[in-house]
This record gives sequence, structure tokens and C-alpha cells, in this order.
Amino acid sequence: MPDIAADRAAATSFTRLGVSREIIEILTARGIVEPFPVQVMTIPDAMAGRDVCGKAQTGSGKTLAFGIPMIERTAKSQPKYPRSLVLVPTRELCRQVSDELRPLADARGLSLVSVYGGAPMAAQIDQIKRGADIVVATPGRLIDLVDRKVMSVESVECAVIDEADQMADMGFLPQVHAIMRGIQGTPQVMLFSATLDGAVRSLVNAYLSDPVRHEVESSGDIVDEATHRFVAVHHMDKAKVATTIIDSVDRTLIFVGTKRNADRVTTQLRGEGVKARAIHGDKRQSEREQVLADFIDGRLPALVATNVAARGLHIDDVDIVMHYDPPQDYKSFVHRSGRTARAGETGLVVSLVEWDQVEDVERLQRASGLNYEIVKMYSNDERLGDLAGFEPDRVEFKRTSDVDISKRFRSRRRRR
Repeated sequence: MPDIAADRAAATSFTRLGVSREIIEILTARGIVEPFPVQVMTIPDAMAGRDVCGKAQTGSGKTLAFGIPMIERTAKSQPKYPRSLVLVPTRELCRQVSDELRPLADARGLSLVSVYGGAPMAAQIDQIKRGADIVVATPGRLIDLVDRKVMSVESVECAVIDEADQMADMGFLPQVHAIMRGIQGTPQVMLFSATLDGAVRSLVNAYLSDPVRHEVESSGDIVDEATHRFVAVHHMDKAKVATTIIDSVDRTLIFVGTKRNADRVTTQLRGEGVKARAIHGDKRQSEREQVLADFIDGRLPALVATNVAARGLHIDDVDIVMHYDPPQDYKSFVHRSGRTARAGETGLVVSLVEWDQVEDVERLQRASGLNYEIVKMYSNDERLGDLAGFEPDRVEFKRTSDVDISKRFRSRRRRR
């Protein structure tokens, strides 16, 4: 039986934002019946052709916030001359943005092509030659295609820079500037970022004209709906503790510090009976895509990842994010943790802490505005089966700035 009430809610909400019936039908079929705050704020201005500068917590619905108005305003293009362009920092994000927007583009009779490194260029060239009204791209592969005269950005009328702060962190700003300078005329530009200072501000100043700024307010960088638990573990018992936690839910995303450790931890978890796979930069693109698909579809309960996935993955319904290796900076802690409790849902973030990591994790808590006791647990502890239901004591931390914590970590590495 169709959900008539939901259909009416979606039609009313998105219609008021100016969204077309074709797109509303696709959204409703996907269970998207109410726009999120960033979409309510952004879509009307973007539909009106305004430049938009958006700041919001991860998982807030940014892709549809820029994707819906971009698709609504995109006209059919000439071969090799796309009308709309979305720049993203990672190949995983490129695929996920494309997968989310392609059904909406199809509903409007538009072709959408994703181009990124690590995949056969010939197949992407064939797709562009067949028609590409909208291109979602990583900067490096896009520049390769432009240099080969396969396509041009000259006719782009709408350009989106997504995850701009990650572009800066990964050193992609020179490529982004080169691409944006290749666009002729005065395109509509939308930029979305977790932060809007420093290098990101240079992009805003260079390419956005009188932008309207939107920010989804929150109490801090840490997602409000996420529950945090800090568990002190013994090194020899760590994999067993992780296994007990993983077995309590359907889907766990596990972060480690290095590619080598990703493979090692995966092997250890498998030895404990966990169906786990690893994803990192040394894996073939086809393997990474298959592992991600299995995790997203629920066939893989445990995904072990390096920081390459901390910002590039947009996966719904991650029950637990586990910091198997605590990150070495505050930003990584925030972005890793933001892979759960997305789009208003709840989620659990678990940090496993060995004895020599306690001081560093306490600093992460201070920088994040958290104040939870680090509780010692062994793998047979019944509390591991329901960490969200276990309430640890609170401790008082003096808040430490991101700059301070980064300096301390650098100093600690030098001493080693």
C-alpha cells in the first residue's frame, strides 16, 4: 500500500521550495518525504540562480541541497561541453554523489557522468562522447580529460565545489583554481564546506559573486546525535573487544591509522569470526567499489578503513564508528565520527584506548567538548553489548583548541 500521507508531505514541502513534480516523485519513492534544514535554506536561493556558500554538519543533506537546484536549472548540452559541474575531492565521494543525483537527472531527461581516477579512462571518455549534461568529477581526472581535449568546462553554467575544506587539506586547490578559471562567462557557483575560513575563503572570494550564506546551527563540530564511548583496552584483548562490539549491531565502520594496520586488523577480526574487509589507497579501485557496495547493501558488517574514507564516504545507517586507532588530530576525529548519526539519525562512536594513548585521547575530548571517563573493559564485559545504554561518569576537561592539540601531537611525534 502506498503511504499517501508521506506522499502528500513530500509534495507539500518540496513543492513550496520550487522543486518539480518529476523530482518530487523520485524523492518520495526513495522515502525522502521532508527536506532537511540545509535543503530548506539552500534550495530556494539556488533555484533563483544565486551563488550559495553553505556550511553544515556532515550528513546534513548537502548533496540534495545543491543537487536538486542544479538539476532543475541544467539545460541539455552540446557534446563535450557540459552545462553543470560538481567537483569533489575523492573517488568514493564522486561515485556516491553521482549515484544519489543520477536518478533525479534521469527524471529530467539529463545525462550525468562521473569521472575520477583509478577507473578506466576509456570508458569515461565514451560516456562523455555519448553526452554529459552534468559532470561529477575529481579535479585530477577532470584536468586530464580537458588536457586531452575530450571535454571542456567553457560552457559550464553551474559549478559546485563540494567538501571544499577537504580539497584544501588534500592539496587540490591549485587544480580547483585551474578548472574554475577555465569556465567562461559568469556561472552560478555553489560551495559547501565544513569550515569557511583560510584557504576555503580564498575560493569564496575568487569565484562566488555576492553569495548568500547558509549555516545549519549546531552546538559544536561534533554531531549532536552521536553518542560517544571511550573504552580502555589491553593490546592483546583489543581485537576481541572490537569483535564483541561489532557483533552487537549490523554495520560498523572501523578506522585505523595506516594501510598496513588496516590489513592487519582485518585479518585479526576475521580470526575472531567477523566478516570484515579493508579499504585503503593500495586497494584496486574495482575492489574498493565492491567492498563499499557490500558494506552499503548490508552484506558486509565490518569495514576497516584508513583516513582516506573519513571524509569521502557518505554511507547511511552506520550503527557504530569505531576509532580502533585514535586519530592524531581533532579534525580527523570529527570527520571520522561524522560517518554515523547522519541526517538527524542517532549513532554510536566508540574509541578504543590503549594505556599509552590515554593522554592523547583526553586531549581529543577536550578539543571536542566531550567529557567522558575512559572506562576499562575486557572482551567478556557485558556492557560491550550495549555501550549506548551504558552511561559512563563525566570528567571535567578544560577545552583545548585545534591548534593546541595539533602542536602537542607534532611535539610527541618528534620526541619519538
